[in-house]
Amino acid sequence: MGEDYEKAVDRELRKIESVKRVKDQDLYEIVEEVFDSSTIMTIMDLQRRGCIRSLKGVISAGKESRVYWGIGKESNELAVKIYLTLTSEFRRSMWKYLAGDPRFERYKGLSPKKLIYMWAKKEFSNLKKLYRAKVNVPKPICVSNNVLVMEFIGEKGVRAPLLKEYYESAKPSDEELQELFSAIVEEIKKMYMNAELVHGDLSEYNIMIYRNKPYIIDVSQAVLKTHPNAHGFLKNDIYNIARFFSRAGLEVPSPEDIYRYIAS
Repeated sequence: MGEDYEKAVDRELRKIESVKRVKDQDLYEIVEEVFDSSTIMTIMDLQRRGCIRSLKGVISAGKESRVYWGIGKESNELAVKIYLTLTSEFRRSMWKYLAGDPRFERYKGLSPKKLIYMWAKKEFSNLKKLYRAKVNVPKPICVSNNVLVMEFIGEKGVRAPLLKEYYESAKPSDEELQELFSAIVEEIKKMYMNAELVHGDLSEYNIMIYRNKPYIIDVSQAVLKTHPNAHGFLKNDIYNIARFFSRAGLEVPSPEDIYRYIAS
């Protein structure tokens, strides 16, 4: 038994080294140096579970994570978010949202790697709550360690534009802006009233526009409406959205009026 186990482990390690050096047609069309052995094993496990068939190019890249375009077992398009690092700044920002959330307070004192795993799990949990509440978010599919698999918002590997990008490229009319503003306010209200969550970091940089509908993304930091800072986060979300549309030339209600509409 011990010898068989050691052989199995040795085989997996050789696979990892092979994936690092050689293009694996069954899983990868690109492999980057940012994939450490732990992340590669996680992706391989997701492939075995039928969550991912192939992994393709980068959709977006940030300091803490990268999002890749992937293909699922039914040829459906996927967004595969991989958390890469835990900087001290990222760790400090995490606790602003974790402290006071009974779902995750027990994770205090975790190692940096396990904290990243928990953060990915938190985003998956928030996506599930939002999707069940019929908020426009990517459908959550799988999560394992630092890898989150969800629905791809876009077509043929081209992601939908962010709200800021949409405004700058599509040049929507005032009527279209008004419809979009109203739709986003309704999504925030559904988040709060139906999913009982507050995004906590909402802006023109984490709302996608797809087929004339707004989709809310990047919900790892979203908190329950019972969180001690939830109302402050909600007011900030509303202020960011109202400011964006106001600067776009739209006459919008005051943030206070929007807050009363959403929270009442």
